[in-house]
Amino acid sequence: MNTLKKLMKSIRQYKLHSILSPVCVTVEVALECIIPLYMIEMLKKIEEDISIRNILFYGGILLVLSAFSLVFGILAGKFAATASTGFAKNLRQDMYYRIQGFAFSNIDKFSAPSLVTRMTTDVANVQMAYMMIVRIAVRSPIMLIFSLIMAFVINVKIAFVFVAVIPVLGIGLFVMFRLVDPIFTRVFKKYDAMNESIQENIKGIRVVKSYVRDEYENDKFKKTSNDVRYDFLKGEKIIALANPLLQFCMWFSILMICFLVPMFGVKEGVGRSSEMSSLIVYASQILSSLMMLSMVMIMISMSNTSSKRIVEVLSEESDLHAPAQPIYEVADGSVRFEDVDFKYDVKAERRALKGVNLDIKSGETIGILGGTGSSKTSLVNLIPRLYDATSGHVYVGGHNVKQYDLDTLRNEVAVVLQKNVLFSGTIKQNLRWGDPNASDEELERVCKLAQAHEFIMGFPDKYDTYIEQGGSNVSGGQKQRLCIARALLKKPKILILDDSTSAVDTKTDALIRKAFAEEIPDTTKFIIAQRVASVQDADKIIIMDNGSIADVGTHEQLLARNAIYQEVYYSQNKSSDGEEVTADGKKN
Repeated sequence: MNTLKKLMKSIRQYKLHSILSPVCVTVEVALECIIPLYMIEMLKKIEEDISIRNILFYGGILLVLSAFSLVFGILAGKFAATASTGFAKNLRQDMYYRIQGFAFSNIDKFSAPSLVTRMTTDVANVQMAYMMIVRIAVRSPIMLIFSLIMAFVINVKIAFVFVAVIPVLGIGLFVMFRLVDPIFTRVFKKYDAMNESIQENIKGIRVVKSYVRDEYENDKFKKTSNDVRYDFLKGEKIIALANPLLQFCMWFSILMICFLVPMFGVKEGVGRSSEMSSLIVYASQILSSLMMLSMVMIMISMSNTSSKRIVEVLSEESDLHAPAQPIYEVADGSVRFEDVDFKYDVKAERRALKGVNLDIKSGETIGILGGTGSSKTSLVNLIPRLYDATSGHVYVGGHNVKQYDLDTLRNEVAVVLQKNVLFSGTIKQNLRWGDPNASDEELERVCKLAQAHEFIMGFPDKYDTYIEQGGSNVSGGQKQRLCIARALLKKPKILILDDSTSAVDTKTDALIRKAFAEEIPDTTKFIIAQRVASVQDADKIIIMDNGSIADVGTHEQLLARNAIYQEVYYSQNKSSDGEEVTADGKKN
């Protein structure tokens, strides 16, 4: 019931269409049930007086009834289609807006492929079920009741044939419904696995090609696709039994009508044949309405799982909660960590960060070094509140990050993540993500800081060069420099570069750092890097080890006392003959 209530909120402006469709269906069914009864009376009248006038008169009335039935049927279909497609549009919109408000931890909980499946396949299933509910689910029981009443009006004794056949068909369809329900519940989990396989292959297509793993990926997709196919085939085989069962019940009913009409019907003549024809029509309507009702139930069964998955997204609350009275201004770029612990999942035993204490003044340049998995990225993710600390406090500009309005905080913290993302559009459009109102001169200024201006001017269309989805038509180093320029456009008080110069050469890296020092001295800069050369000029260098801060100091201090820093430094600054190499490439 809660699932239904949650979904119904997305109907909104399509409530009127959702009401008009059942109303039109009711009128359509009433007319369809009246027509066979009217045919008996019409044939009797014509039999009494076979004249052109009578034929035209009663035939005209029949034509009008049929025309009205057609019109109301068309209107019912139109209203149902408008209501269902509008409902689906609102559902997708509500889900998309909800996802936009999720914290990273919420997205981690669902996974990207699952969210895609929920917004596409699951919404399509709910849309189809809703259209069937507002039209066929209303039509079938009304048709069943009206046809049964009309059959009793024509001949009470013969109408009991339907009373005997309906339970047989109903029980058979119910058993089928019970059998296919768990199958369709299971199949959507396999849909997620199939979408994940597709998404992973497309994103990593260069790796797949370079390692010649096409056959392996084909086999993996074939397996997930066959899993989906197997369950659907199993369910469809069960559903396919419904048609033979319906045909059996229908022909049995017709046979019994033909057998019983001479015994319990009217005398021979037009009356008997019209009565028999009408009863056969009602038999068809009664049994087909049951069949349609069973299809609705099966569709509802399929959409039941989908609706629960949709409601899971709509009901999910962001792990990041806005304060009652937020702060709308960040004073400066100072950062402080007090006894911070962090887990990606509250149920996890392992802590990604343990007992972190840091005090960073505004305008300082902070280098962060550490091995893979040492939680360097986890540390900086807490500053713009991409995640919340599990325990302890993170302060920016003298205030706890949880006290800030989230947009305000993130507008003052620019992050260039490990996985650089460019969107389809021109270079200008991508850069203006940092500032939609930035002038062309401002774009050139930040691109010069990020050492991107030179290669942009080498393109035929310069700043109007079109970037393909994901930045596939620029190199890794070019992509990184464009992302750095985009971050600088925000004019942030804190700039975080998460290994974002790994794809550029050491000379370009040095030029970028020099530009930062000269052009944005008041901005606090966090530089996560693998190269010592990228951070050795920093005011402080933080050494991360297994989620803890192993040491903090300048280049000279750490080189003198810290074993981890010494190992990294000497491994990167030794020539083949074992002599130390300085930053300018000379041997000591």
